[in-house]
Amino acid sequence: MKLQLPLLSVAAAVVLALTVSGCGGSAEAGPADPSAQVKELRYQGSANNVTFPELAADLGYLGDIKLNWVGNTTSGPQDIQSAATNQTDFGGAFSGAVVKLIEAGSPVKAVTNYYGSDQKTFSGYYVKADSDIKGPKDLIGKKVAVNTLGAHHEAVINTWLTKNGLNQDEIKQVQLVPLAPNDTEEAIRRGQVDVGTLGGVLQDRAIEAGGLRSLFSDVELFGTFAGGQIVFRTDFIQKNPDTTRTFTTGVAKAIKWAAETPREEVIARFAKIIEGRGRNESTANLKFWKSPGVPDAGVIKDSDFTKWEAWLNSSGIVKGDLTPSKYYTNDYNGLAGGSADTATTSTAKKG
Repeated sequence: MKLQLPLLSVAAAVVLALTVSGCGGSAEAGPADPSAQVKELRYQGSANNVTFPELAADLGYLGDIKLNWVGNTTSGPQDIQSAATNQTDFGGAFSGAVVKLIEAGSPVKAVTNYYGSDQKTFSGYYVKADSDIKGPKDLIGKKVAVNTLGAHHEAVINTWLTKNGLNQDEIKQVQLVPLAPNDTEEAIRRGQVDVGTLGGVLQDRAIEAGGLRSLFSDVELFGTFAGGQIVFRTDFIQKNPDTTRTFTTGVAKAIKWAAETPREEVIARFAKIIEGRGRNESTANLKFWKSPGVPDAGVIKDSDFTKWEAWLNSSGIVKGDLTPSKYYTNDYNGLAGGSADTATTSTAKKG
């Protein structure tokens, strides 16, 4: 059964998060005794998919830390709001959503990247093969399907249009339509939208069926890049530094393992995890998995945030220059900065 956590507004998330952290002030220092730190982390998953924290746990990279699944997330912004308001202990979302939550006053900090795009795994923006839409200016007055507003796909589209010379008045005439990813391909084919965002298995199936044409992709726009981060509340980090370090480094190792392990072995591992957790899920789509899409074992860079600066400014989320150090830390990723703690496949549990 798919469990749902209650959705909270950004304002409610901020108020509750500030209450948790003592009105936004610095939390008290965490316990010196590692045994007193939290060892069970509440989180939201994704149906029919394996997240990198889940993979890390299965590979034995989380040590004595246990994951407690409380349901499946409905979106990245909802996932990090749940973490900010102490409904879960960590959550992941698009970089711009992380910035928005922090700029609104919520005390969270990103500790590792967890998704992105490369030449094998990316988001594409598709039209019907016979569409008159050939370039950016052709989108003026047209409908574009995205999975949710204010997130990755809106930022990519806005950035693509801006880089190709459209001004904000013209961009505002491009109508973004929130649509479930499973419905996007059919909406394009029926003409209900002019352009649709497709990735992963949905992208593969649509291309295989024919009749669609790629307008552009996020990897064509940026090259290989990280798209989103996992965050913890800052008070959680301060009170549980060893747990945070073990978790973050474990996730980094899982990303590296997935990048360096033969594809067939990764898919088999994912299938074992899904079949063993008893959530009434399907493993049928795993055959379409190609790569983790996350560069540099999850190590976060300033550019993971600054690449969205123009969109964040035009959306009113940020005024002026970004200060990326407000949003993330690599201090808990043992694979950052040439750490000696770089063992991956040699320390993985055999499954």
